[in-house]
Amino acid sequence: MTTLKFTKMQGCGNDFIIVDYGEFQKAEMNMEDFAKKVCNRNFSIGADGVIVPFLKQSDDADAEWLFYNSDGSTAQMCGNGMRCFSKYLFDKKYVQTEKMIIKTGSGLIHSEILKDGNVRVNMGYPILEPEKVPFKGKECINSTIKIENNNITINAVSMGNPHCVIYTDDNVDELAAGLGPLLEKHEMFPQKTNVEFVNVLSREEIKVGVYERGCGITQACGTGACASVVAGILNDLLDKKVTVNLPGGKLLVEWNGISDGFINQIYLTGPCKYSFVGELYL
Repeated sequence: MTTLKFTKMQGCGNDFIIVDYGEFQKAEMNMEDFAKKVCNRNFSIGADGVIVPFLKQSDDADAEWLFYNSDGSTAQMCGNGMRCFSKYLFDKKYVQTEKMIIKTGSGLIHSEILKDGNVRVNMGYPILEPEKVPFKGKECINSTIKIENNNITINAVSMGNPHCVIYTDDNVDELAAGLGPLLEKHEMFPQKTNVEFVNVLSREEIKVGVYERGCGITQACGTGACASVVAGILNDLLDKKVTVNLPGGKLLVEWNGISDGFINQIYLTGPCKYSFVGELYL
């Protein structure tokens, strides 16, 4: 019987299956069907997504990835997945230095493995132009949309993938479970969206409940943490260095906001761990 070797990793409970391309080819399936199959938590390995690395695919990057959500859809970027992927590349000696450049669907991403074992990722520039999120509203920050006959104030931010960020005093986990599925597919987001509900604990700390596009409720979302901080800073709710509490753990987000009309890059730091390695019977 044919077997396929894989590695399971997680960042704050957001979990991923990493399969080298040569192993993936054994499955003789397209990536969409493969992701649906192996991410199933009842009948296979189980995960929020699948990452397939490609090595030295371009002169300007150390590696490239294909990233698929558990429902088989593609994702341009994933902060937690990038931290896991970076550690995987370094530990497998596919990349020789702690600093590396990864080619993704949202462009080139710089990451660094820190001495304490955490991984810091330069997540690039948040996108705040409605047509590029994409979002059908006129403004990204403090826009109003209607859902279940109620008007809700939202913030549309792209971190290479679209996010709908809502600041609230209510229970973020209950809102993520209840309104997340409706907002994910809201007509104002033509490519669907990730959804974050946020409580402000202080100007340096927030709590976030997440409903991820293509995954549903997850333990953490790195791009969602970044989008939440961007929205908070632009609403003058947060300072430039923020601890983000997610169901699966804590992430650190740093952003200097907009200076003289220039949007600064945003940085995400957090842990990543190996869960297990194994062989899947095909």
